[in-house]
Amino acid sequence: MVMADLKTHVRTAANALFNWWKAVTIEALCVALMWWIGLMLLHVPLALVWALIGGLMTFVPHYGGVITVIFPVMAVLFSGHDVYRLGLVLGLYALIVVVDQLVLQPVLLKRTNRVPLWASIFVPIVLGIIIPFWGVLLGPPLLAVIYAFKKPRTPQLRT
Repeated sequence: MVMADLKTHVRTAANALFNWWKAVTIEALCVALMWWIGLMLLHVPLALVWALIGGLMTFVPHYGGVITVIFPVMAVLFSGHDVYRLGLVLGLYALIVVVDQLVLQPVLLKRTNRVPLWASIFVPIVLGIIIPFWGVLLGPPLLAVIYAFKKPRTPQLRT
């Protein structure tokens, strides 16, 4: 009896983590596409390479975006473009971060793991304050597992 319960719990947690991984993968593809379109419009050298790095860095929550923007900024600086184009790249970064963190990630976590929008925004921030690096890194998958174990509410019939 205990082994059956343990097996069910492990299966529930594994499903939650797999669904979280699917959400992050879709998020990474969307972020890479946003970077590629933006960098192509700004005529940044090696735009596709920087966009692919941006997509991969999505798997590193909150810090990946900062790592991503370094490469296009350096490409603009070393290619001899003006400061205006550098400002546009930084503006593109800000736009992508806002869309990713406040729209894409919460919506995808809600659709794949039933995590409420408010939780997917605030819990990583709070955990990041309490446990600086690990809280931010483990916040989204931890939320996915926690909400996988919450029982869905069943509507009550009135008589």
